[in-house]
Amino acid sequence: MPAYQVDRSIAVSAPPSRVFSVVADFNTWSTWSPWLIADPGASVRVSGPPGSVGSGYAWSGDVSGAGEMEFRKVECDRRLEIELRFLKPFKSRANVEFELQPSPAGAVLTWRMSGSLPWFLFWMIPMLKTFVGQDYHRGLLMVKDWIETGKIESKTTPHGITPVGPLRMFGVRASAHLEEVGSIAPPAMDRCEQLFRKHGLPVTGEGIAVYHRLAVKTGRLDFIIGRLVPDAATLPQGTELAEWSLPAVRAFRVEFQGAYHHLGNGWSVANQITRHRKLKQSNAGAFELYRPLAPGAAPTDRTVDIFLPLKG
Repeated sequence: MPAYQVDRSIAVSAPPSRVFSVVADFNTWSTWSPWLIADPGASVRVSGPPGSVGSGYAWSGDVSGAGEMEFRKVECDRRLEIELRFLKPFKSRANVEFELQPSPAGAVLTWRMSGSLPWFLFWMIPMLKTFVGQDYHRGLLMVKDWIETGKIESKTTPHGITPVGPLRMFGVRASAHLEEVGSIAPPAMDRCEQLFRKHGLPVTGEGIAVYHRLAVKTGRLDFIIGRLVPDAATLPQGTELAEWSLPAVRAFRVEFQGAYHHLGNGWSVANQITRHRKLKQSNAGAFELYRPLAPGAAPTDRTVDIFLPLKG
């Protein structure tokens, strides 16, 4: 059967013993789980003492499905081995590991999953590796913040289907891996601001990023980031600025508040709920609108509206 392995790592400014005490305690998982944010009503049951072989975690929810995990091997401050059993929407098993390595700044935490699929599902492996990898990346960002600061600056609020548009924007094109968008987007926006000022374009419109194409095998995403512009604005000739527009449509909207590096949580919520509700997205391009920060506001006070335009 076709085998797969997915792993992501993150540096945490805390000793390995502290990091281990968090990931080895299933009671903390609901705080930093990258999946439950889309299903806050899911039921969770934890059994057994933290960090002990045989202790378990079971969940069941409308959006997140159902499954259970059990510690199979525990090496204090070094390694955890977990058996993961999915029950709904389909049954499957996988092996999950957490591995800790000491570092000068604290510890490096690696989250790994391996398993196999039936031979006729071999085509799903690239998609599985991309999306599970993104989930692990989001989860590691949250557990890092939780350990280092005691809080996670990330709040998502689904608002359902809402009208949006018409919209028109000028921006610069960019491409990045899903997990690198947060570092690529800000300099791309800075470049856009430079071009707006160079060509005398108004910089008063809301910031916007439009996502067009995801290459599932590589996890790379093409997007345009820039600002909304009035209908009277003229796209300068011979510039790297590109134009995008959207007529009035219906879209699924999720509001995200918090630190920009957690913005992927908002997108995960939007995509999980639309899939669960069997809503069909159009090919117009999903997008995010950045509300202006109030004077003196902290970066973690940022609010972003995420829109997934729908068919029909």
